[in-house]
Amino acid sequence: MREVAIVAFGQSHHRRDSAEVSEVEMLMPVLHQVLDAVGLRAGEIDFTCSGSSDYLAGRAFSFTMALDGVGAWPPISESHVEMDGAWALYEAWTRLLTGEADTALVYSYGKSSPGDLREVLTRQLDPYYVAPLWPDSVSLAALQAQALLDAEDAEDTGADERALAAVAARSRTAAEDNPHAQVTGSPPPETLLDDPYLVRPLRRHDCPPVGDGAAAVVLAAGDTARRLCRRPAWIRGMDHRTEAHSLGVRDLTRSPSTRLAAERAGAFEAPADLAELHAPFTSQELILRRELGLGEGVRVNPSGGALAANPMMAAGLIRLGEAAAAIHRGAADRALAHATSGPCLQQNLVAVLEGDVL
Repeated sequence: MREVAIVAFGQSHHRRDSAEVSEVEMLMPVLHQVLDAVGLRAGEIDFTCSGSSDYLAGRAFSFTMALDGVGAWPPISESHVEMDGAWALYEAWTRLLTGEADTALVYSYGKSSPGDLREVLTRQLDPYYVAPLWPDSVSLAALQAQALLDAEDAEDTGADERALAAVAARSRTAAEDNPHAQVTGSPPPETLLDDPYLVRPLRRHDCPPVGDGAAAVVLAAGDTARRLCRRPAWIRGMDHRTEAHSLGVRDLTRSPSTRLAAERAGAFEAPADLAELHAPFTSQELILRRELGLGEGVRVNPSGGALAANPMMAAGLIRLGEAAAAIHRGAADRALAHATSGPCLQQNLVAVLEGDVL
């Protein structure tokens, strides 16, 4: 299989509200950052793919406006997915694997501040039986968390409210070293447990911040990747799978799609040094750790993860970018990256990244 790597990664400073700038103005500095990192201009990129959501933007075909940030000339080969940018990266990766391109620019962005995100996300639910009930994303995550805490093996897996608080405290403490994070720092788990419930059993620290942000990566194949980056993050495998659409037919305490995607991506062939998991809620990290077989020796979300910054449509791409950046700077040799979309870990993507031996 043709070798393809992430050779550059950039992201915005994620904020609760970026009303003073448009999506294009938020995105352009990030695009310039990744292109400058590899010394390329937009016209020298063979393929461009983006991820965004018209529901967040409030208008149809909103992604066409973001293309202004890439540049109107020269004409480009371009595609778009109405999903998190991690799936745009998957499409670009397959394009490079076929040999149709040697380089690709992938970007995604989302502004959640203009509307009520919890209401907007109900539009992704089953339109006949679930969406008319307007169950919001936090309430659905609370159902999943309660199922996890009530499971027969909860005592064996260590799933309790203190374990959820420990995930929040560790993630946001780690985010203190991340200049792009929206939320940083945390009291100890014991103090967090004194907070009131937001939607039982979830407290505010168990939930991701709502904010605006953008991210971008550059992919390159073979010798081009080696020329553009001192230590490319080679994509050794990547796969994505989905659960049934109906929440009622799923075991919400497990994520078989994550495990299957990990198997197909080769995640279990060798241990990883680091894992960047797209777990917007603390309970979801416990589920993902179990499915991916991550032990105590694996550093999970050293960037702070989605609990530190969760820009819709970009948070999954950021997980791949953060994992690649750790390989670029020599902080990891083998890393797992995970992205999710939909309620309660409905659709999941897993990638395995490796760096050349130093």
